[in-house]
Amino acid sequence: MELRTSYLGLDLRNPLVPSASPLSEDLDNLRRMEDAGAGAVVLQSLFEEQIEREALTIQHYLSKGTESFAESLTYFPEPKEFRFGTLEYLEHVLGAKNAVEIPVIASLNGASLGGWLDTARDIEQAGADALELNLYTIPTDPDTTGAQVEERMLEVVRQVRSVVSLPLAVKLGPQFSAPANMAKKLVEAGANGLVLFNRFYQPDIDLESLEVLPRVLLSSPQAMRLPLRWIAILDGHIEASFAATGGIATHEDVLKMLMVGADVTMICSALLRRGIPHLAEIRAGLVRWMEEHEYVSVYQLKGSMNQRSCADPSAFERAQYVKALTGYHLPI
Repeated sequence: MELRTSYLGLDLRNPLVPSASPLSEDLDNLRRMEDAGAGAVVLQSLFEEQIEREALTIQHYLSKGTESFAESLTYFPEPKEFRFGTLEYLEHVLGAKNAVEIPVIASLNGASLGGWLDTARDIEQAGADALELNLYTIPTDPDTTGAQVEERMLEVVRQVRSVVSLPLAVKLGPQFSAPANMAKKLVEAGANGLVLFNRFYQPDIDLESLEVLPRVLLSSPQAMRLPLRWIAILDGHIEASFAATGGIATHEDVLKMLMVGADVTMICSALLRRGIPHLAEIRAGLVRWMEEHEYVSVYQLKGSMNQRSCADPSAFERAQYVKALTGYHLPI
């Protein structure tokens, strides 16, 4: 049974990739992921705010003059709340490369150029096999257009590509009026692959303390429907690697993502809930299903259920939408 796949030009022993999470902060956890069957691993993210704080003493400017506006003190984490500084992150990349033999993908998270360029160079020199740019932004200015938001993101990719030769993946959300066009532009700007999709974490309110709380909800199986749909649409039309992320917890989920064209499946919430050994269970289920259905390789399976042969994907999507709504029946 051949489980090998290619992602960002990297040869992976299988398509199971733990995505960026607190689990990857510990080198022993990375070794356990490798032992459990991971094909590669994405390290936790280094945030744009961390880089800027160190380079420009941003904490001084964020806190200066806020004594009269207590609510502004909670906008950004205090320095001690960041788990890694830039130097520590680079040391962690180097340590991860020495700890495991599977590819190590570093991650930068932000919304603007910030101090990314120098850090991207340093990450490449530290030995990372690839770099994932997690482009996370929520435009709140009513005068900012969608085109402006997209151009800023594209400029980040262009600039990072101009300073590194590392394979480059872009993780982005689905909130675009024309996601397929944005995917095409990101690849033209220098991305080798796309990670679909980022999730916008929704805040909550504590009614006793009257504070806004960043409560993280782990993804549910329903989350995988969105990347499932868009990878099926994009594969064959966009020349790039595709990583599926969101709601993937079982070998059945992995199979569905591979069938629509994903090169790898990224797993996070399932490992946080069930532990790193769950990776081995997913891999075993994947092998068992492929043997039962007489598939000999992931490459034979990959893309077999996408829209590559569909002349008009938009018409196909519209037809499925109408069929879903008209075919639903109220329970008796």
